[in-house]
Amino acid sequence: MTKLNKVVVKVSKVETVKVDNRKNNTGRPVNKKSARQVRLNKQAFYANVNSKFKTGSQFKINNDVYQYTEHNNNELGCIIDAITGHVCNVSYIGRTKVKCYKFVLGKKVNVELNLKTLKFVS
Repeated sequence: MTKLNKVVVKVSKVETVKVDNRKNNTGRPVNKKSARQVRLNKQAFYANVNSKFKTGSQFKINNDVYQYTEHNNNELGCIIDAITGHVCNVSYIGRTKVKCYKFVLGKKVNVELNLKTLKFVS
């Protein structure tokens, strides 16, 4: 059987690490006017407006208040008015555009909404 010898290591002078708070710095200041920041702000605005529309927030067009409602989970819905009810069916929802249609006296009337210009009621 072998006998293990104890080894004692002496540590001389413990060095302290200086912290200059760099981990809290996010980096350079952001140039708000750069093309990238303008593009990112536009994308965030489009996503915000699109989600407001899809979740059924009320919006105004010519001082009338409308709202989008969804039929089923995967189907497109319709736009309703608080007073008269059903206004038109939605056939397409894009990033900034919504296409709708309605039949008036046997003719199909197409309606196109620009989400960028809608005024949402809070």
